[in-house]
Amino acid sequence: MSLKTIKNLAFLFFILSVIFMSCASRKNKKAAKELKSPIVEVVKTDVIPQADPASAASVPLITTTQVKPVATKPAPVEEPLRVDLPLISREFRGAWVATVANINWPTRGNFNSESQKREAIQLLDFLKENNFNAVLFQVRPSADALYESPYEPWSYFLTGETGKRPTPFYDPLSFWVEEAHKRGLELHVWLNPYRAHHSSGGAVTNASMVREAPELVVRLRNGMYWFDPANPKTQDHAAKVVLDIVKRYDIDGVHFDDYFYPYAEYNGGADFPDDASWSTYKRSGGSLSRGDWRRDNVNRFIERVYREIKTEKNYVKFGISPFGIWKPGYPAGITGSSQYDELYADAKLWLNKGWIDYFTPQLYWPIQPTRQSFTALLRWWQSENVHQRHLWPGLNTVEIRVGNKPQEIVNQIAETRKIVPESIGAVHWSIAGLTKSPAMTQALKSGPYAHKALIPRSPWLKSNPLLAPSLLLTQQTSSVFAKWLHKQPEQVFLWVAYAQYGDTWEYEILDKEQSERSFPKTKDGKPLKAVVIRAIDRLGNESDYIAKKAL
Repeated sequence: MSLKTIKNLAFLFFILSVIFMSCASRKNKKAAKELKSPIVEVVKTDVIPQADPASAASVPLITTTQVKPVATKPAPVEEPLRVDLPLISREFRGAWVATVANINWPTRGNFNSESQKREAIQLLDFLKENNFNAVLFQVRPSADALYESPYEPWSYFLTGETGKRPTPFYDPLSFWVEEAHKRGLELHVWLNPYRAHHSSGGAVTNASMVREAPELVVRLRNGMYWFDPANPKTQDHAAKVVLDIVKRYDIDGVHFDDYFYPYAEYNGGADFPDDASWSTYKRSGGSLSRGDWRRDNVNRFIERVYREIKTEKNYVKFGISPFGIWKPGYPAGITGSSQYDELYADAKLWLNKGWIDYFTPQLYWPIQPTRQSFTALLRWWQSENVHQRHLWPGLNTVEIRVGNKPQEIVNQIAETRKIVPESIGAVHWSIAGLTKSPAMTQALKSGPYAHKALIPRSPWLKSNPLLAPSLLLTQQTSSVFAKWLHKQPEQVFLWVAYAQYGDTWEYEILDKEQSERSFPKTKDGKPLKAVVIRAIDRLGNESDYIAKKAL
């Protein structure tokens, strides 16, 4: 082999060595880079890179370790505690607060806003302290407003002048709603649909609806003014007033009393002066008798108001308190006036049709004698209650004509509970029969109203199910502290808190603003075993409960 050939082979070997070393270097860098990658699932890896043929030194051993996540056991799921709870007492306990002629509020001549508020709070506190759960507040005595209305003037009974705003300004209805709800009381607005001016309401001024809508109003011989129920504009206006209140205020109910067409004595015994409307009806081909035509005017208005309330806010209840006798002879032996023929109010039809959520006939007579018996009339109205609406009679707490008024009212409540056991309740005329009679108040508080009660449910009024609250118990030295919350606090109207001592359950109805309570660890020698909380919505529906052991 020539020298030239040997040199060429040596040069080729050198070139191959360089190429080999370069490839090995790139491979080592790639391996190192891959070892740093988080996606490489390697527990332990020994990498021995290729030795450099040109060097006697070896690349040192590279060892890497990647720790796998430690598997953790899921937290144990606490099994919900299920218990047998006692039934909660339910009964509608309402009182009328009349503003017409300043009967109940505000005191006549009291035009100071802050003083009016204080009087309102005294009345609401009184109702709460004596275990009532509803107030029926008169906001439209005679086509006027005890609230800021876009359609009718401020009430004379509020400020002493029709159309005058309270000074300093406040909205009485907003105030009453807020303060009632703070105390766990429902607030129902009470309106007179057709009275345009009351004889005790001062002079008729330009601000009055008598002057604003003279084509809708007639004058009666006792000095009052009345909307003509037959005029479609009357119905439109009154319905608009009702719907405005329902839309803008957080009320629980709308309430009409017994005034539809007026009592005959208001017009000196003469017929209601609606000749113009009657003539228009006859010319248009109407075929009803005058009495049936008048009743039809009222019937269509009642149905319309009910439908419009439910369309706007399904949960707002509509109630009526008609005169207690439909017609003499119903039931047999009953005597007295006929609302059907005098007021042109077919209240039986409204109950039969289910155009109301609660029905409060003014049964202002004692249980005896039988000619106008409280119990006989209540049984008859219940027999007509084919849709099973609430039947909560009106009680004459002020002037029931008996020797012992408190005992008679207590007896009437007891009879009501027997006759209408599925939905117990009553409304007291008026709150003055309670606030001005310590004996009456004591008889109720120590008797049928000794404990708080929830308002009966209205199953025909649909609502979304209320979620169960959450509950945290904290052990203290001699008590257990309970704190609860709800994911939808705006849906909660009341709470019910239960405590189990030994094998005995007790419960308490709490205002919605309360969210905590301490329970003694022992009571009457019995240990506290469990605490339970459930929420109540504004229709009286109960949420599922949350129960926890107290030990």
